[in-house]
Amino acid sequence: MTASADDLTAWVGRVEHADDVVQPTPARALAATLNLPDHPRDGDRLPPLWHWLYFLPTAPASTLGRDGHPARGGFLPPVALERRMWAGGRLWFHHDLRVGDAVVRTSQITSVQHKNGRAGPMVLVTVRHTVTGPAGVAVEEDHDIVYVNPPASYVARPPDPLPHGLDWEDDQPVDPVLLFRFSALTFNAHRIHYDRPYATEVEHYPGLVVHGPLQALLLVQAARRHRPDVRVATFRYRAHRPLFDFDTWTLAGRGDDGETEVFSANGDGDVAMRGTLTWRRGDG
Repeated sequence: MTASADDLTAWVGRVEHADDVVQPTPARALAATLNLPDHPRDGDRLPPLWHWLYFLPTAPASTLGRDGHPARGGFLPPVALERRMWAGGRLWFHHDLRVGDAVVRTSQITSVQHKNGRAGPMVLVTVRHTVTGPAGVAVEEDHDIVYVNPPASYVARPPDPLPHGLDWEDDQPVDPVLLFRFSALTFNAHRIHYDRPYATEVEHYPGLVVHGPLQALLLVQAARRHRPDVRVATFRYRAHRPLFDFDTWTLAGRGDDGETEVFSANGDGDVAMRGTLTWRRGDG
């Protein structure tokens, strides 16, 4: 199912509701996947962005497209362009979510934009997610999804080197096992993350693609390691180029008590994702 440009705007304002429980097993599995020493238990705070482990879509296998995503239509608009990518987002953290909490997410399509970019026609869809827990609204999130047509061959973006004046740089190991486990934990069947023949022969990438949300999550984890005295208030981020399973991956940052810029970069030192965190103190 596909729709014209005019028809796609009819999806703006659509709302979807989902409920879940912050079970400990997904959080413990992600901690193990990321080689973290502490495994969350009942009552523990859920780290920022780990709500992505919950409210997972459970589309039947018979309804998936050849790329592994659910077939077009349903809640998201039926965009005809074949390649769908996680482009970035903005998050506001109001209250903690804790392991064991019953939670509700309300999702609303707030924008459908038609543009022309380097890769030709594109559609940018923005979804506003509001996650509510026992203390009220815990997280507000604007999630940007971009649709384009796959190119006939992979063309790397122009160089975009890491900036000077960084406060820290951390090496981040990446391999197909990490990508497979993260796909499993987020129930993400997009084949570019684990099916090398599909990624290289159909979507024309040079290797398996590192998930956008995995990059974002690890950037926040790294920033928190370097600023353990404060809490995340907001996070905004944007993907600039893909990272691949054969890349040497660097996480880097710079900032002060109020704001930290974060970057992920490939082995050539070119920025793959940029983000900005703002901080607050206290337990609120």
